[in-house]
Amino acid sequence: MSVITLGLNHTSAPLDLRGKLAFAPEQIAPVLRALRERLASAAPEAALVSTCNRTELYLATDMAKGGELASPAMHLLADHAGLETSHLQQHTYLREGREAARHAFRVASGLDSMVLGEPQILGQMKHAVREADGAGTLGTTLHQLFQRSFSVAKEVRTATDIGAHSVSMAAAAVRLAGQLFEDLTKIRVLFVGAGEMIDLVATHFAARQPLGMAVANRTLERGETLAARFGARALRLSDLPQRLQEFDAVVSCTASALPIIGLGAVERALKARRRRPMFMVDLAVPRDIEPEVASLNDVYLYTVDDLSTLVQTAGEKRQAAVERAEAIVDAGVQSFVHWLDQRAAVPLIQALNRQADDWCDMELGKARKLLAKGASVEEVLEALSRGLTHKMLHGTLAELHSVEGQQREELAQTVSRLFLRGATRTTGPSGHSGHSGHSGHSGHSGPNSNHPG
Repeated sequence: MSVITLGLNHTSAPLDLRGKLAFAPEQIAPVLRALRERLASAAPEAALVSTCNRTELYLATDMAKGGELASPAMHLLADHAGLETSHLQQHTYLREGREAARHAFRVASGLDSMVLGEPQILGQMKHAVREADGAGTLGTTLHQLFQRSFSVAKEVRTATDIGAHSVSMAAAAVRLAGQLFEDLTKIRVLFVGAGEMIDLVATHFAARQPLGMAVANRTLERGETLAARFGARALRLSDLPQRLQEFDAVVSCTASALPIIGLGAVERALKARRRRPMFMVDLAVPRDIEPEVASLNDVYLYTVDDLSTLVQTAGEKRQAAVERAEAIVDAGVQSFVHWLDQRAAVPLIQALNRQADDWCDMELGKARKLLAKGASVEEVLEALSRGLTHKMLHGTLAELHSVEGQQREELAQTVSRLFLRGATRTTGPSGHSGHSGHSGHSGHSGPNSNHPG
């Protein structure tokens, strides 16, 4: 089974491109089904992780070269974003096999995040698994990959301090606001959206006790629920253009495909505020605030990429945590690759079991006929034993006699490991097993074989 990861993230692609490749939750299942149809001959397993900072396709297939899926998968992503494939290719990465597993484990553990050790990515990956399962594209291999990635992430978080010393995006936003405004208790803050990120940012701002807070959300009820937790007001999103002027700081993070706050609305707000400065943070991908807003005087607009520069992870303690986390990831990768190798042997194991069952059925049939003819139970048991033994050893013994030289030596070692476990092994002059059955060669007894048991 081949596993690949095709994707882009905050290190490989600019913000605008990441915005074009962001998938709304309701889009993920249809995209996975479309991919499955496009790659029908390969019958791949597929999952799609889409966050504000990354879009990644995880694929598993029985094809000898899983990398052959990369090109059609790239075309599908390009079609979704309305981009030339060649342009998209410049900003994507491809991981295969062991490296694909390593990437998944690092992502789940927060080692590949903009904020080192951030926990949100784990929930986002679990959502991707649920969507793939619902779309019917998950499969055994990807299920194992993700479940093992979650286990590794849990161990990283419990065994290291990977997330203990990071400055979150939320904290970075408050820090920037504090640099612009001397006293955060004298400002009014507007939060646009009501998701997990806004919840986190609102928590950080609320700790600084601003003069007022409000939550604007497309669904008023959800906005009211979040606002109630912080003693804030709830606004309808449609009222935003008329109310924007009331706020000194605006933090937005929604799943909207188009900007919510436009240049014109901000210009009017500034005019009504008599040019008093506005602090704005756009944590959404795609953007909630039109990029042109940054060109306005008295507006200080920061994107998710801007905030990442404030999130530093230096120091010996952090480095030690990272090294420990990477070691845990390495162990997880080794275990997963071993599982994959075992999976590769499953068809052979199944074939061997079928063959053994056929031999058993054949010899049992002969035994029943002998019993019906009046043969003694002892005779029948002996015949059954001889028949099964002959059938199970015939192919191996025939191979031993058909090869010569080094090939015979290697085969003899393999046969010894398979059939002489825990037994005293006899070797002929050439070193190969002397248990030759019909060979007629006289072997000599020796000490236990040096071959591993």
